[in-house]
Parts: sequence; C-alpha cells; structure tokens
Amino acid sequence: MDKLMDNPWFIKVIALLLALLLYSSVPPQSGSKLSVDVPGDQTEATITDIPVKAYYDTSNLVVSGLPTNVSVTVDGPLSLVQSAKALKNFEVYVDLTKAKIGNQTVKLKVRNMSDKLKVSIKPSYANVSVQEKVTKVFKVTAEFNKGNIADGYTAGAPTVEPNKVTISGAKNVIDRITYVKATLGLGQSANATVTDDAPVRVLDKDLNKLDVVVEPQSVKVTLPIKNTSKTVPINVVQKGTPPGGVTISSIDLDTSQATITGDETVLKDTDHVRVEVDVSKITDNTTLTLPVIIPNGITKVTPELVKATVKVGANGTKKISGIPIGTRGLTSQYKAVFTAPLGQTVNLSVNGPSDQVNAAAVGDFNAYVDLTNLTEGDHDVQIQVDGPLGLSWNLDNPTAKITISKAV
Repeated sequence: MDKLMDNPWFIKVIALLLALLLYSSVPPQSGSKLSVDVPGDQTEATITDIPVKAYYDTSNLVVSGLPTNVSVTVDGPLSLVQSAKALKNFEVYVDLTKAKIGNQTVKLKVRNMSDKLKVSIKPSYANVSVQEKVTKVFKVTAEFNKGNIADGYTAGAPTVEPNKVTISGAKNVIDRITYVKATLGLGQSANATVTDDAPVRVLDKDLNKLDVVVEPQSVKVTLPIKNTSKTVPINVVQKGTPPGGVTISSIDLDTSQATITGDETVLKDTDHVRVEVDVSKITDNTTLTLPVIIPNGITKVTPELVKATVKVGANGTKKISGIPIGTRGLTSQYKAVFTAPLGQTVNLSVNGPSDQVNAAAVGDFNAYVDLTNLTEGDHDVQIQVDGPLGLSWNLDNPTAKITISKAV
C-alpha cells in the first residue's frame, strides 16, 4: 500500500475518480450548457404588435404600404418560447436596399430568433410602393373654431411661427398637397388672446390626411381676441305702400336697441341697425317677427329677431284752402306775375290718418312753382307742395299761369 501511495500514477487515477464522482452528484443548473430539452417541453405562442422595420435608401426613397405591426407565431421548446414572448428581442424586417422604384411584393423576415424555434409571420408578405423622395417648403395656414369665441368678442387674424414647414414624401403624394393647416384648440367662450402649439396637418383637396413627414411637426399660433361690441338703436324702415284705404298709424318694436359685434373700423362707423317692415299687405293691426339687418363687417347682433307691432288707423279727409304759392329759381333781373290761380293761392284735399288730418293746417304746407331757366313771356307751370309725412293730398288746380318780365 505504501508503494502504491508513492506511485504518482496511482494518485492521479484516484483524483480523477473522485472528480467524476463529485461531478455526477451535482444536479444540472437552469440555463447551463448541459441542460437537455425533452419532448414534453414543446409549446407554441403568438406574439402580437411586433413593429416592422424597413431597410432602404431613406435619403432618396420613400416606402409605403408596409404594415405597422404584425403577429409572430413561434413553436419550439417551452423555455425558448417563453423567453421570446417576454423579451421580444427579435426583429421583423424587410430588406429593400436593392429595391427599384415602383410597386412590388416583399417577404417579411425575422432575425435574432433562436434557430430551434419554428417561426411564422402574419402577414408574411406586403405590397409596397417605392417612390422617389421629394422635399418641398409649404406655407402654414392657421384655423380655429369661431363658435368658441365668447359673445361680444371678435378674433383677429392669427399669426403662425414659423409660418412655413418642410414636407418630405413620395413625389405623387407631395403633388396632391392642397392644404397645410395648423388647428388651434380653443376652450369654450374664449375672451382673451390665445398662444399655443398647434399640430400641422397636411391634406389633399378632399381633406384626406396625407402620409408625409413634416418638419417641424407643430407650430406656435397666436390668435388675438378683442372685445368689440357696442349698443345701438334699432331704426324702423317702412317698405312698400299700404293697400288703398289703409293707413299705418304706428310701428312699435318690442326692443329699441341691439348689441353689435364686428370689425373695429366698421363698428366705429355704425350708429344704428334697422328693421324693415313691408306694409304693402297689411290691412289690420298685426305683429310681425322680423330680422335685425346689419351692415357688412358686423359679425353678430343681439337680438337677431324682434317683434314689430303694426297698428292701422282710420283715414280721414279734410280740405285746406288759401295756401299761398311762392316762387323759386327766378333771377333778380326778372319778375313774375300770377294770372291764375287768382289770389296766388291753392286749395288742397288732404287724406290720411284721422288724427293727423284733423291737426293739419295751412302753415303745415308749402306750395311753390319752380321758375328756373324760364325766360320772358307767359308760362304754364306745375304747382308743387311740401307737407307732413303720413299725409297725401290733391290740388284743386295743379297748374299756375305765370307772366315773366324784366324787373324795372
């Protein structure tokens, strides 16, 4: 035994046997290179929402038609399936580095996946369009909802900073661009200047959003909002002529004033609004609902509608005699002598509302003849009469005979 212990080969063999004994007594660790897959560990799982990466010349080309996300189904050892599902450390991609311009069908591929797994992609193919990349500069137009402006306030012209953006995309898409808009969001009843970032939207003529790259993606929009309103009277304007035998004695509104809103310059020059009442078909007392009419440049009026109460009065007739006839337009080098009517007066038959007719007197009427441009000699001249509004009249003799001669 002592001789064996002194033999170096004997010691080496004993050490090897002890090492093998120790190694076989230790159970294999998870993930060690000595782990062995058994048939019972096989499984299948579907991993959804996996993004698709495209490889192509991004400086000169634009690719469209690729799905944004796909589903990947993996089949294989349980541990590898669970790892792929949890980590998602693989990539689904298409290789378009050698693609030509035009439409084509490409296969979706996967990499960084264990070769022990069976992989299927849904969809597995995509119809893509490869187009020349075009970059252009476009002006941005700001827009907002006018309905969100508070009553009594007016929005001015919005400003955009920067007012131009750079848009890149396929040439056939760039050629379809019709509108480049930045929509400013407003709260309800906005009554002060608003400044905020607004996203830029690129649209075609049918307001469809286009798939392009915009730089910058948002711009700063400032919308000035001012209090531009004032209160003005509502004037009643009578339109048309009442039917025969009917006299309009009064037209009263349920409110006499209106609040108007609009451009500052127009607002400054507007001192009233109006309601037009058509009396051509009114035969009796009536109440009408009518719109308040505003001038151009006024954007809002409150109230928009008013009630007009129209009262019809009884007609009366009265004869007024002895209204003196004057002359107009005769130069100082001539004189005029009336040969008819005698007394140089005219008589009127006055018609209208009874209360106005009864109150009418000689002094309310002004009769005259216009002798402008008449020369020496005898002339028949039309007699003209000015009188109160609301009354009508007839002359008993509408013509005057005048003799014109040189003044001495």
